Amino acid sequence: MTEHIAILMGGWSAEREVSLVTGAAVANALKDSGYDVAPIDIQRDMATLLTRLYPKPTAVFNALHGRYGEDGCVQGLLDILDIPYTHSGLMASALAMDKVMAKRLFREVGMQVAEHVIASSDQVMAGDVLPKPYVIKPVNEGSSVGVHIVREGDNSPLFAEPGWPFGEKVMVEKFIDGRELSVAVMGDHPLAVTEITTARGFYDYDAKYQEGGSDHVVPANLDQDVYDETMRLAKLAHDTLGCRGLSRSDFRYDGKDIYILETNTQPGLTPTSLGPEQAAHVGVSFKELIVWMVENAECDS
Repeated sequence: MTEHIAILMGGWSAEREVSLVTGAAVANALKDSGYDVAPIDIQRDMATLLTRLYPKPTAVFNALHGRYGEDGCVQGLLDILDIPYTHSGLMASALAMDKVMAKRLFREVGMQVAEHVIASSDQVMAGDVLPKPYVIKPVNEGSSVGVHIVREGDNSPLFAEPGWPFGEKVMVEKFIDGRELSVAVMGDHPLAVTEITTARGFYDYDAKYQEGGSDHVVPANLDQDVYDETMRLAKLAHDTLGCRGLSRSDFRYDGKDIYILETNTQPGLTPTSLGPEQAAHVGVSFKELIVWMVENAECDS
């Protein structure tokens, strides 16, 4: 019997458009692999979603990005419905999305994290709460949404729109100058280290998802001990949060220390995404990666 896979995509977070691209790529891969696929563009209407999930699919491919899709909310609903789903479960998803809690856990297992303070949006908009350069970021968004580096000599407004649009609390973090590294973990195995360079100054939302927005070097040209340590840290982050399926951790290497920036439990699966690139590097095609994720879908019920 052909397995029926529901793909949750779209949603209403700041990452809706990227989620739609991910969902379309996943749908094509699963159709080509012989699965019966039902893409579902999620709206803020749980009654309609429940109707679309009846009768129960064999599994759900969670292609949502951002709040409500990768912060434990949808995962909790699928746990209640007893429907296996891809990526991490409720607890790991919630912990990874909460940048303050994730950094606390990383520090407890010996990982280097950037110093930070939590400030109100009014404090951030009023002036410097840390010495420059520093980074401001939402405490619960993904894909570098809302991330902004404040450098020496910057006098321009932080955002095109007035005010801070991502909630009352803001993480203000010491800027770590250095090389941008990223490692995807597939199950129990870190795949490779990618070094990311971009003319935009840092790996922001546009650099991640616009064609030509960044250059990816895989495997990264690092000393072997640094390469191996970055791989180890990605697996440690994956395990510390309790992730499953595919995750991706991002790092900064300043020439001496490796700092973890964050772990993404729903890494992008778009044509410019790092996870599929690293999978291909170790001989796993995009189609094989997507099928593996479906075959390893679980729920926490």
